[in-house]
Amino acid sequence: MRRALAILLPLAAIPLIAVGAGVSEPPERLNALEELGRQLFHEPMLSRNGSQSCATCHDPDHAFTDPRETDLGRAVSLGDDGQSHGDRNTPTLSYAFLSPAFHQDGQGRYKGGQFWDGRADDLKDQAGQPMLNPVEMGMPDKAAVVERLRGDPDYAADFEAVFGPGALNDIDTAFDHTAEALAAYQSTPEFAPFDSKYDRYLRGEAELTAQEQFGHTVFITWNCRLCHQLRKQGLTERETFTSFEYHNIGVPVNHAVREANGMGADYVDQGLAGRLGIDDPAQAGRVKVPTLRNVAVTGPYMRNGVFQDLRTAVVFYNKYPSRRAHHQINPETGQDWGPPEVAENLSLHELQSGLMVDDARVDALVAFLETLTDRRYEPLLEEQRRARETQED
Repeated sequence: MRRALAILLPLAAIPLIAVGAGVSEPPERLNALEELGRQLFHEPMLSRNGSQSCATCHDPDHAFTDPRETDLGRAVSLGDDGQSHGDRNTPTLSYAFLSPAFHQDGQGRYKGGQFWDGRADDLKDQAGQPMLNPVEMGMPDKAAVVERLRGDPDYAADFEAVFGPGALNDIDTAFDHTAEALAAYQSTPEFAPFDSKYDRYLRGEAELTAQEQFGHTVFITWNCRLCHQLRKQGLTERETFTSFEYHNIGVPVNHAVREANGMGADYVDQGLAGRLGIDDPAQAGRVKVPTLRNVAVTGPYMRNGVFQDLRTAVVFYNKYPSRRAHHQINPETGQDWGPPEVAENLSLHELQSGLMVDDARVDALVAFLETLTDRRYEPLLEEQRRARETQED
């Protein structure tokens, strides 16, 4: 039986996180709410068959993405039933808590929220959804989740210690407590250490190579920053490397994923337009811009995992500013990129604003993106490099 919480701190000790104005430093030790969330994050009994936890699809050893190989590779995740697949690539939870709540800005643009389509307003809303998703953890309803927690004496004691007597009595309240604890844990420094080589460089603790420095120049001049930088100018610490906006970049269909999910040829991933409460055709196909932090170790890429290699994901953008024939070819398939799944609402202003980049600039940009890897995941970069060398030999 799992040990009950050993250290209880007042809920007032939970740090407040602010985006844009800097991020307050949370305490190094987890408080009681965060520790409860950590245990729940790794708890397989919160899935219908007890076969997976949150950490299964958001593995802490793989930048909180899903490293499991399935018959679809790692494009999408396998559900608790061992048969169901998702239809979107599992996004990293790294730095996810820095996303603001879902909202429209002063210019009417949608920003923030969680998931590719922003269907969760915030991290707490996100934390509760996978448990009830039939192709993920598969629990039939909130009552089933709470009943399992009630049946574990340690969890029953932990919830009362953190939330007070009767914390599990009411189903909706108890489920809300569960999501709150998960969100609190996902808001700790484990998920956002800001200790990549790039961060260390900004603090004067590391040096970038000439290629990495050139890659950062390419990042700025190719206008990657338009979508993948929160603060548009200068070098700033704790950069999110996402604007939290929604864009349609013309990603082609992943036919294997579509077939595995029994989707017809006319199926279209509506993206933001599919979000509950959004009735706006102009948002069709738009998805949330992901963070570039840990991007080098979190492939496959794009919302449907259609590209295996980071370099492929980078050169895909060349199709827009370039008229050269070889830039219209997917290097992974040797064929043209294919039409966008949603041809309308393309963010052409951003996509066509940069100049075509040559191979040297692409390589430099990839090198820079690798510097955004958290220190704990840098060994994964080395594994990838050795694997590439082995393939080349």
